[in-house]
Amino acid sequence: MSTGRPKSRPARRDGASLQRWRAQRPPAAASIMKFLFDLFPIILFFAAFKLWGIFTATAVAIAATLAQVAWVAFRHRKVDTMLWVSLGVIVVFGGATLVLHDEKFIQWKPTVLYWLFAVGLVAARYAFGKNLIEKMMGKQLTLPEPVWDKLNLAWAAFFAALGVTNLYVVRNFTESQWVNFKLFGTTGAIVVFVILQSLWLAKYLKEE
Repeated sequence: MSTGRPKSRPARRDGASLQRWRAQRPPAAASIMKFLFDLFPIILFFAAFKLWGIFTATAVAIAATLAQVAWVAFRHRKVDTMLWVSLGVIVVFGGATLVLHDEKFIQWKPTVLYWLFAVGLVAARYAFGKNLIEKMMGKQLTLPEPVWDKLNLAWAAFFAALGVTNLYVVRNFTESQWVNFKLFGTTGAIVVFVILQSLWLAKYLKEE
C-alpha cells in the first residue's frame, strides 16, 4: 500500500563531476586543430617537393613559416616561443640548404628542432622551475603537479625520439622517402601520441 510519498530518486552525485570532466577533458580536438595549423608549412613543402624538387620546397617552407608567424602575430598579437624557434631553425637550416645547395641541412632541421624542444622542456622545468606543458595547457586542464611533470617529460622524450627517428630516415632512405615520412610518418606519430595522452589524462580528470 502506497504511503502517498513518492520515493526519492538517488542523488546524481556523478552529474557534476561528469560535467566537470567533459569541460576539462583533454582538448584532443583543439590540439589536433592547432597541429593541423602547425602542419601548414610541411604540407606546402611536400607539395612543392613533388612538383619542383627539394630546393624550391625549402624556399616555400621558409615563406610559409614566415606567413604563419605573421598570421599568429596579427590574429593573437602574441607568438608562442615554440613557433619563434621553428621560424629560426627553418630560416637557418633552410637558408643553408639554399645558399650551399645542399639538401642535408633541411633534412637535419627536424632533428635539431625536436631536440631543441626536448631540451627546452627539461631545462625549463629543472633549471628554472617552469613546466612549459602546464603553461600551455593549464587553462584547459586541472591536473595534480606530479601529472604535469610526467606529461612534460613524456613530451620531451617524444620529441627526442622523433629527432632520432628523423636522423635514421635521412641516413637510410631516399630523399623522396624522407619527404613522405616528414609529412605522413611524423604526423601520424604525433596524432597517435596526442590520442594516447588524452586517454591517459582522462582517468585523472574523472577523479576531479
